[in-house]
Amino acid sequence: MTRFDRYMLSQFMVLFGFFALVLVSIFWINKAVRMFDRLIGDGQPAWVFLEFTALTLPAVIGVVLPIAGFAGAVYVTNRLSTESELTVMQATGYSPWRMMRPVVIYGLILAVMMSILTHFLIPNSLKTLRMRQAEVAQSISAKFLTEGEFLHPAKGITFYIREITPEGELRNVFLSDQRNREEPVTYSSTKAYLVPEGEGTKLVMLTGLSQTYDREANRLFATHFDDFSYDISTLVSRNPQNHERLEFVSTGDIFMSSSDVAERTHAPIEHVLYEGHSRIQQALLCIIAAMIGFATLLLGTYSRFGVWWQVVTAFLLLVAVKLVEGAVSGAALSSPTMTWLIYLPVLFGVGITIVLLYCASNPGLFRRLLKRKNIRGPA
Repeated sequence: MTRFDRYMLSQFMVLFGFFALVLVSIFWINKAVRMFDRLIGDGQPAWVFLEFTALTLPAVIGVVLPIAGFAGAVYVTNRLSTESELTVMQATGYSPWRMMRPVVIYGLILAVMMSILTHFLIPNSLKTLRMRQAEVAQSISAKFLTEGEFLHPAKGITFYIREITPEGELRNVFLSDQRNREEPVTYSSTKAYLVPEGEGTKLVMLTGLSQTYDREANRLFATHFDDFSYDISTLVSRNPQNHERLEFVSTGDIFMSSSDVAERTHAPIEHVLYEGHSRIQQALLCIIAAMIGFATLLLGTYSRFGVWWQVVTAFLLLVAVKLVEGAVSGAALSSPTMTWLIYLPVLFGVGITIVLLYCASNPGLFRRLLKRKNIRGPA
């Protein structure tokens, strides 16, 4: 690369890093706040919250990376154009096609980053996150250690704790078991403890009252107790979690053993192939986003109103690429032989870039065409 290429590439990477940091922070904090309310509210320690938010980070970066790449390309090109640096380079003989070289290299760097995310980091992090979520969902603490709220951990069960002390003591506990509609039972105690026993957990209540209502005889039986244990292990859902979802599978497994992946994940073979090719397509779209952002801002001449119309045009062209992606996704999912359609948005983006560079290389093209048409008109 020439010195100018290295200069442009360094500017692209610096601005990409800035936009990526800002956007990742916004998206990640939004997810973290919702996760914080759910996990801390369910009685989970802070380290579980930190672990979960770290596992969501690769997926957030995967969403933000193309946007940050496009924003970096547009911002740098606008600044170079405003400060007449691009004009100077064009005056020395650099054509728009030649100036595209550092942009392509910039896009390739983004594509490599996206490939690492989509092929390795995102599947592994999502799978680990699902496994940890299943463990937390089966946690007794997450089900019961919430003070000041009436909880319903299972059908017919109502549980309430007024206060939880730092020592783990549960104060003013209420437990209603109405699974047997003919003889509902209600337990209340001044204090209680959760005690692990083997593979289960028991609620040990001290100084309390047990009330059983016999609907047939219409009688209420009350029993005072000094201590009473209640097995709450059965109240926690033990439904098996599906850890073989398609988005958790590595790209190598998808292409090398598509049939086995389809059998394990219970997904059609065309969906399996679509998932694998879409991961490659996401990396290629990073290159397209950078090229469209740069090529669009090469159009037009200096204006005191700025380059807002070029920026809007670049954004609309990216929207058009995404619309093409949405239009062909249904056909690509219909049959394994139609999976190649997923690359049409990439080809469409390349075509847009070529047209934009041709127009930038031939300034006044549309004006000459209109003039030629007006000349031929009267004849």
